[in-house]
Amino acid sequence: MTGPAADPKRAASPRLLGDLLRRLRQERGLGLKDVAPVIRGSVSKVSRLERGESPPKERDVHDLLHHYRVTAELYAHAEDLLRQTRNEEWWKHYTDVTPDFLKRLISLEGSAEKIYTYETHVVPGLLQTPEYTRVLVRAAMHGEPAAAVERRVDLRQGRKAMFANGRPRVVALLDEAVLYRLVGSPSVMREQFQYLLEIGRRPHINIRIVPSDRAADAVPLYPITHLFFDDGGPPELVYVEHIDSARYLTRPKEIDQYRHVLNRLSGAAADREDSETRLRKAIDRYRRLERGTAGDA
Repeated sequence: MTGPAADPKRAASPRLLGDLLRRLRQERGLGLKDVAPVIRGSVSKVSRLERGESPPKERDVHDLLHHYRVTAELYAHAEDLLRQTRNEEWWKHYTDVTPDFLKRLISLEGSAEKIYTYETHVVPGLLQTPEYTRVLVRAAMHGEPAAAVERRVDLRQGRKAMFANGRPRVVALLDEAVLYRLVGSPSVMREQFQYLLEIGRRPHINIRIVPSDRAADAVPLYPITHLFFDDGGPPELVYVEHIDSARYLTRPKEIDQYRHVLNRLSGAAADREDSETRLRKAIDRYRRLERGTAGDA
């Protein structure tokens, strides 16, 4: 299943938000003309918002929710839909530097409830620092203009903005070889692993190292990402990336196969405390390399 098309359920977030706002208005016995002043607009503006035909403005949505005096639970639900809509819009500014096979993954990440990912060669894109990303992008886009490289870097860094809302939950399994495969320079590596150490302390992000001496029979040769969604969202799916393409797997039998692989990897992975210890050792190693006193590192 290569060359995925846009996901219709994911693209529906503006419409779902509009449906919610229309239902809230109607339940209160209000007409379009009654709420138009609330968002400083016309009846047609409210109508477009409720039909999901124009990108919702955060201020307008918040003002309507306050006007309707919604419960905290409904407010949170509307906020989630608004966040999904924002995620759906921002990355489209980078379509000129986004491989087709990656577009669907980016559009789905923001609506995921949980992301379970395994990387065998590099730090997962969602968890990379700008300099680490820049080195990888320059290598992949050799000969491309510097501006195109920077746009790809901005795209990858922009994907991390969703972490500000405390979701999705992320479990990232990293092959231990990632800690020793030099990307750029010792300073780039030290900064990258310091970032992993810091972000891994957030309650919704769990970074675990798969030791090289534990998982020879469990380790696949390619990255795997398993996305889970809330009730009412798209079904779970598995994303398997290759050099210049990717597969999106949605059949239960296929998903079960990769779930089994990830479960085996998780069982072989170091626990959170041991993983932090391994990251600290890597940080110390690259710090010594920076100083030119690697010793026996």
